[in-house]
Amino acid sequence: MKKVLFLGDIVGRPGRTFLAERLVSLRRRHGIDVVVANAENAAGGSGLNARIANELTSIGVDAITLGDHTWDQKGFDREIAALDQVCRPANMPESCPGQTSLVVEKEGFRLGVFTVMGRIFMGANRCPFLVADRILEQLKTECDAILVEIHAEATSEKVAMGWHLDGRAAAVIGTHTHIPTGDARVLPKGTAYLTDAGMTGPYRSVLGREIQPVLERFLDGMPRRFDVASGDVRISGALIDMDETSGRSQAIELLTVCRDK
Repeated sequence: MKKVLFLGDIVGRPGRTFLAERLVSLRRRHGIDVVVANAENAAGGSGLNARIANELTSIGVDAITLGDHTWDQKGFDREIAALDQVCRPANMPESCPGQTSLVVEKEGFRLGVFTVMGRIFMGANRCPFLVADRILEQLKTECDAILVEIHAEATSEKVAMGWHLDGRAAAVIGTHTHIPTGDARVLPKGTAYLTDAGMTGPYRSVLGREIQPVLERFLDGMPRRFDVASGDVRISGALIDMDETSGRSQAIELLTVCRDK
């Protein structure tokens, strides 16, 4: 049995700093074999860059996924191809730079990882269901288990992906909304599922941003700068028990770590 930790969206410096403080002890306490993290909000709250990607791997993150903010940092389109630990959403246009999947090997265990973005309220991405089918076929002979992230706005689209891949992926984990959900479960054919892993960042906020400017924007519609918040920083993610022989999962739980714990 292998233990995989998937971390919800890392938000800015507060999320990165707290993760750096706790990841080594988390790995030791839970016997974690592989850590996968969504880092599309890790640089200033929007996007990623090579320096921060390398910083995350240096503290123990084995694989980094992205989402709709993939290209928010200037120049990242020229950096991503050289980052072996990073994959962009697989259903972006094929002309986009960067890897569409990863294979992480730890002590003989090979975990395939890829992300697809939803289409409901998320733009004109290629069909996430068909792309997931194709990437699964490509990876299944290279891996002992596969983790699929669906980065989507609509819970219906995430749940549908879980059922679509039940029995074919070891886990289907949702991201993007930054709010952890309470529906962690193993589906009937052995796929661990969670609608949203939440965020690794400040929860005294509106989705990681300072509260007042967001409230004011809702009230009057005027543009404002949304700085990353700093209060109540937490780590949020999914802890999954994967059977490397069957490529299925036996357990999943939402993991939340607060600064005072």
